[in-house]
Amino acid sequence: MTVIYKIVSAKAWRDFQLLGVFSGSEVDVADGYIHFSTQEQLLGTLDKHYAGQTDLVILAIADQSLDPAQLKWEPARGGALFPHLYGDLKLADVLQAVPVPLLEDGRFALPPDLAAHA
Repeated sequence: MTVIYKIVSAKAWRDFQLLGVFSGSEVDVADGYIHFSTQEQLLGTLDKHYAGQTDLVILAIADQSLDPAQLKWEPARGGALFPHLYGDLKLADVLQAVPVPLLEDGRFALPPDLAAHA
């Protein structure tokens, strides 16, 4: 099992919990798939796409819970393979939701709890 991660706003996470399904952020919808990162890619994704934002949540998802026909590992930033889901994410697929900590200097840190799923 590989755990992959989705970064969402706290509001998107609340909406996801109410609806039971997540069809993606505006960027995801525009691109036609839900963007995920591996644990090693998370800080780079946070820094590149979420700089200056607060109130973020990292969702941990077991790749084996997703439809393998909809989950594709495709080259993205620097040629690295990133997981992309061509379908909706279901609430039952979420192993854990953890707020993203900010350091005093405003940089992101990874929640220590994520290591349990790596």
